[in-house]
Order: sequence, then C-alpha cells, then structure tokens
Amino acid sequence: MNLRVRDLSICTGSISIAILNTADAAKLDLHYADRILIRKGSAKIVASIDITTTSEFVLPGEIGLFEEVYKKLAAKDGDIVEVHLAEKPKSLVFIRQKLMGERLSPEQMKCIVDDIANDRLTDIEITYFVAACSTQELDSNEIVSLAKAMVNTGKVLKLKSKIVADKHCIGGVAANRTTMVVVPIVAAAGLTIPKTSSRAITSAAGTADTVEVLCDVTLSLEKMKQVVEEHGGCLVWGGSMDLAPADDKIIRVEHPLSLDPIGQLVASILSKKKAVGATHVLVDIPVGRGTKAGTRSKALVLKRKFEKVSKALNMKIKVVITDGSQPIGNGVGPALEARDVLWTLQNSKHSALDLKEKAIFMAGEMLDLTGRTRKGNGHRLARQLLENGTAYLKFIDILRAQGAKVIYPEQIELAAFSEDYKAISGGRVIHVDNGHINKIARIAGSPLDYKAGLYLHVHKGANVKKGQKLLTVYSDSKEKLDFAITACKSLMPVTVSR
Repeated sequence: MNLRVRDLSICTGSISIAILNTADAAKLDLHYADRILIRKGSAKIVASIDITTTSEFVLPGEIGLFEEVYKKLAAKDGDIVEVHLAEKPKSLVFIRQKLMGERLSPEQMKCIVDDIANDRLTDIEITYFVAACSTQELDSNEIVSLAKAMVNTGKVLKLKSKIVADKHCIGGVAANRTTMVVVPIVAAAGLTIPKTSSRAITSAAGTADTVEVLCDVTLSLEKMKQVVEEHGGCLVWGGSMDLAPADDKIIRVEHPLSLDPIGQLVASILSKKKAVGATHVLVDIPVGRGTKAGTRSKALVLKRKFEKVSKALNMKIKVVITDGSQPIGNGVGPALEARDVLWTLQNSKHSALDLKEKAIFMAGEMLDLTGRTRKGNGHRLARQLLENGTAYLKFIDILRAQGAKVIYPEQIELAAFSEDYKAISGGRVIHVDNGHINKIARIAGSPLDYKAGLYLHVHKGANVKKGQKLLTVYSDSKEKLDFAITACKSLMPVTVSR
C-alpha cells in the first residue's frame, strides 16, 4: 500500500512509531502495536503502529510519522511511501520463553539486547523482559551473556593503558559523591580511570548532575578518550556516548515499577565497565535502611554474583560492603554536593569529613587492587595525595579539559530562598533517613533546579539541643520551599532520641 507522509512533529525519545487511519489499518488487517515496514526509495524502517479513528489527525491514505521515523527515512510532508506488514522481532519469542522460566542461550540473549539497542522493541515489550528477569532470576551464565551482549551492541573505549581502573556504587545513599574525590586521587597516583556516571532517577542528584555544575559532562567518545589520555581520568555522563546503549533503555522502563533485578543490576554495571576497557573494578555495596542491598546477607549474595560474572568477563574485581545507614557528605543536590567535593579536595575547614574518609578508603582499595601499591599501603598513598593537594590539582586539570564552568566553591550559586529545619527536642541523633532526605531535596526542586536541595548540619551520633538546626533547605521557589519544610515536619528525616 502507498500512503502519503504526514509529519506529526512528535518525538518518542527512541522507538519508531507511525500512525494509520483505522480505514487503512483495516485494509492491511493491522492492529495496535503491529509492525510495518516503511520504504522510501532505498531507505526503509520497521515501525510499530498506533491507529486513529479520527480523520482530523491522520486521514485515510496518509501515514503519520513520529520524528524518529521521519528523520531516518529523510522524508518530507506529502512524500509517498510504501507500507507492508512486517514480522514481529524474533526476540519476542525468547522473552516469552524467559517469562515461562526457560534459560536463555547467549545467542538468544544477544538477539534480545540487539533489538533493544536498535529500538525494535516497544517500552511495553522491554518491560516484559525486565519482568521476566525479575520473576525468573537470571543465572550466572545468563548474566554473563547479557553483559557481553550489552557491550557488543554499543561503542567501546580503547585506551593505551594496560591497566584501566573503574569503580561503582550500587546506590541508595544520599549525597554520596565519593567518585568525584576518588577519580582525581587515583589519576594523581598515575592510574587511568575513565569514569562514566549516571544522572539522578529517584535521588536528589546523580554524579553526572553534580559534575555538570562544574564542567561539561556530555562528551563524545573521542573527546572522552582525549581527556583520559591527557589527564588520566574523566568524569562524564555515560548516556551521551552509546556505551552499552541497551542498558540505558532497560533502566528507563525499570524505574516506574522500581524494578531492579539482581541479574540485570550486575550485568548493567559490569557491561559499562567493560565498555570503557576496565581491567580492574571496585564495587561499593552500601548496607543500611533504604539501600539496594538492605542487609549484609543480601550484600554477600550480590558480592558473589559480581565476582563470578567479572571473572567470566576477564576483569579483576574487588567488592567492598560499606556503611550506608546515612548520607555521605553534608550537601544534598547538585550545587551543594559540588561545593562539598571542592571543599574536601581543597582540605578546607568546611570539608565533609565522612566524604573524605570514605574517598580515601575507596581510592586506597583501588590502588591496592591494581598493584599500584603493595597490599595495605594504598590508603596511606591516597591520604597523602588528597592532603598534599595533588588530587585537587588533578581535579582542576580534568575540569578544565572538560570545559570548566566553576572551579572555586564560593563561585557556586545556591537557590534564592532557604529555611532551617530545627530539632523539636534535645537528644542524640540515632538515624538520618536516606530516602526522606532525597525526597525533601527533590520537593525543593533538585536535581532539575541544580541550585536547590538541602544542607545537613548533623549526622548520626551527634548530640543536639532543642531548636538546633538539623538541616537547611534551599529552593528557587518559595512555594516549593514551603512544601519541603512541610515534608520535613511529616517525614522527620532526622531522628533524635531523648
């Protein structure tokens, strides 16, 4: 069937969609979510269809194209295209098999990941895959297959160094910007550490959001390689370089239902490390209320998964289980966290001491893991590089190579309005809730408003008096600030025991 193109000027963000009038869909016996092959000259694309019953949107004889399809076909309004029924992706058969409890072969897993990476599956179909991996847990062989397929369907960073270090924290701890301190320490020690990070999904800020306050994080793979080769490290947003692209699309559909199957978590993390050429990987599993692992026993199960899969991927790994019972650092939100990082690297009196000590610990473990130091000496070298200012200078070099915006903490602008949340009684702080802290900062506007968030004045174990400041909330909206303070009163993110 030949149909006339109508440009709908609507983007899906990834998947290819076209819209048919119900009359034309009936002629081809097409139904919602069926696939069609659209051909214009030598250009062709497979798209999923929506069907409209109103002629005011897409007329009989027309085909409405979303921007992804319109651009791939290099089409113009009024062009004539051929439309044919297309077969459904073969990967749907394998997804169904996984839903029924069958084990997937490397070839089947590769087929699924390739279809995800190339936008041949809808979000609903990807969600079925995620659900299958959640209800029918992936075994170690399937996790390895998934990780390898994710790497092989994207770009790979190739560096000169024989040893390439990388680290990852599985998350759940508010304001944990350890990576931004570890990278310059490790790079200053002479190692190569190409760090890609994510943006916030449910937290008040991701590492990429915080780094973006200071410099550009949206780099091409070529630019990333240049920065790493010249300075030993980088701090970039992983979503901008097509490294293991299927992983980002899987994560997108996991979020609404808060699904994060262990197998996909391990494959997701290790595929990103493999894609940047990592030979040595340090994984941080925080344990505490609200963290992904939750308990130490669950963390140990996850640790064994990481170790088994990384061995199959030919990467040396060390997994550390850390205290995730409260936020790391004082600032929560991109600008406030960036200020903490700079103060800590400068050894300022405003340094976040818990951030400093955890960064030294993590960097020391990395130095030992890679053989840069004799076992047990890494922490000493990490502390020396941080406290003598060498790591700070390396950090500034990296920022400048990535187009520095701000390099001094006093240059970082905070939101226009602020209000303190104070203790209603005196006593000892026995808990600071990661989830509630993140929620309050997001209500204040973070991370979309990078200047918004909150600043913690106390941590667990501190003694406080009635009326003492527990935290200060920042927002560029008076209304949002009021909502955030109200949330503080109902959520009580800081628990004080009399």
